[in-house]
Amino acid sequence: MYLLARQGALYRFRDHRRSPRAVVDRHYAADYDERVTVLVPSYIEELQVVRKTLWSAALQEFPDVRVVLLIDDPPYPTDPERLAELEETRRIPQEIEATLAPIAQRMEKFSRKQAKRIAERGRVTVDDVEALADQYRYAVHWLERRADAWPLEDHTDVFFIDRVLLGLASELRLTTLALDAALDQGGTPDAERMAELVRRLVWTFRASLTSFERKTYASVSHEANKAMNLNAYIALIGKRWRTEHNSDGVVLVEAEADEPADLDIPDSTYLLTLDADSMLLRDYCLRLVEHLEQEGNERIAVIQTPYSAYRGAPTRIERIAGATTDVQHILHQGLTYYGATFWVGANAVIRKRALEDIVEVENVGGYVIRTYIQDRTVIEDTESSIDIATHGWTLYNYPERLSYSSTPPDFGSLIVQRRRWANGGLLILPKLSQQLRERRLRREPILLRETLLRINYMASISWASFGLIFLLAYPYDGRLLSPWILAAAIPYFLSQASDLRLSGYRRLDIFRIYGFNLVLLAVNLAGVVKSVQQAVTGEKIPFARTPKVANRTAAPGLYVFVPYFIVGFSILTFWRDFSAQNWGNATFAAFNAVMCVWAILAYIGVLNSITDMVLGVVNWLWVERKPAPVEQTRDPKAPINWEGILYNGERRLGRDLRRDLDRRRRVGIRF
Repeated sequence: MYLLARQGALYRFRDHRRSPRAVVDRHYAADYDERVTVLVPSYIEELQVVRKTLWSAALQEFPDVRVVLLIDDPPYPTDPERLAELEETRRIPQEIEATLAPIAQRMEKFSRKQAKRIAERGRVTVDDVEALADQYRYAVHWLERRADAWPLEDHTDVFFIDRVLLGLASELRLTTLALDAALDQGGTPDAERMAELVRRLVWTFRASLTSFERKTYASVSHEANKAMNLNAYIALIGKRWRTEHNSDGVVLVEAEADEPADLDIPDSTYLLTLDADSMLLRDYCLRLVEHLEQEGNERIAVIQTPYSAYRGAPTRIERIAGATTDVQHILHQGLTYYGATFWVGANAVIRKRALEDIVEVENVGGYVIRTYIQDRTVIEDTESSIDIATHGWTLYNYPERLSYSSTPPDFGSLIVQRRRWANGGLLILPKLSQQLRERRLRREPILLRETLLRINYMASISWASFGLIFLLAYPYDGRLLSPWILAAAIPYFLSQASDLRLSGYRRLDIFRIYGFNLVLLAVNLAGVVKSVQQAVTGEKIPFARTPKVANRTAAPGLYVFVPYFIVGFSILTFWRDFSAQNWGNATFAAFNAVMCVWAILAYIGVLNSITDMVLGVVNWLWVERKPAPVEQTRDPKAPINWEGILYNGERRLGRDLRRDLDRRRRVGIRF
């Protein structure tokens, strides 16, 4: 499956032709009125991480960009430090919009003046070109000043400065160079091209930014996962809402046309979902939406560039984790070639109309809850990919690297991410069979290779993990190990080594990735077992946030112990097979022991692993009494709506209010 997907990717890279800038600009005429709404779900993220993500979204060269930070932190924290961080997070969108406002107003004023002057003269003059070049120079200097003032804390800041701020500045400087050359050679662009160049400046610096906190409203879902954070806001888009107070707290009620509204959310043709630790390059929206609007692409529901890793990672484990991510970028391009694309949730442009086709509506506690992106598993993007295809839509990977995302910097945070990735694939497989039935009924052609690639994508972690255990533990001898079996794996390893080299890594990193997978064996198995548990119990698993902290994240002791167990067992196997002169198995066991030891030293560290295992034992023996919850989901200053209680009764009694009544009843206090 790896070789098949890789072959498809090579075909796509060979055939891809990047559209010239003038062709893209011509697509977005002056009367273009479609909007992209960028949704950035955030849960207790570092402030600088969120700030860089929002800046990369705000500087998209697109006619109409609206950026919404979906803050999922508890809205009424009692911890002063947490409250201060939350208030600062709320201010970030307004801070960025205020910073952009002066240059955006300058460019819009210049646009009106330039258009009027050219219309009066009926032609483009040298003065017009000089004035436009001056505005481009001003924009370049403005971006360079922002880059000089940006604090350098880690390699993601270097990326933000070089690829987001200075990358955009470099493109604008190139246009300035072309305009200056035109003046030197006595030529001028035509009026239409001049208008396009002016609009580019206006669109680049014009963006609307705001924030939304679903947990301040009782009428939307509070499920603890990213999918429902997105769903809560998507359900509000295109409508006007007023707030009311009842026994549950603050609720949103759709406002009539003649009523004043507390929340007016404009409609949007396209939605861009963007993780809070990701960044987009300047023409992400421009090129992806232009492709969506080409003839023949009307049924593409989701278009994306599978994210790549930031370069310059300071730790070995972050670098190797990034290498696996960059190789996956190649494989996802191959999946598109064979019609087996999966949505990778870090970033994607989505047609809102396609989400309306797959929405599920249910009544929860008297409120209508709309689910567009499924939250049954923590890999909500994979499940939604199946839903989208079931309804006759397709997905597409744009064959360029235009988006980047963080990789975990240490073993503890990596465990959180990879356990999440390993969970849910088995649960989604039945949906795939349902999708195939629906497509057969529509008489759509379904190729075997597409089906195999989809099954492999969703379930390969399961059988690969159990297969690795079998290879490590089964006491087979030389009669069961044919040389052809080993030879069959050589093309896979050689191809992956080549892909690593093409992605900017070393060919020998293939061995480091092998050790990387050995130390993650227990993590992948835990995700698979969790899927089975979820299938039996039917319960949802909360979205586990990948920690983004400056210091090391402690890893669960069991996941640290298993790599040591693999080393010990491999050494025992080597001694046994060496004594029995079973040279093939002895060599394989010695190789596993060496790779796993190297991975422990490079990715975990002996001192860190001892600390984590000791903490694991202590935490298992020592059980602290859980303190009473301090986070509140209802505004403590909000008055009790006694009329709502009398009207709605117990069924609609808010959780916080019910808990307060029970507490008063237990201590004998009259309400």
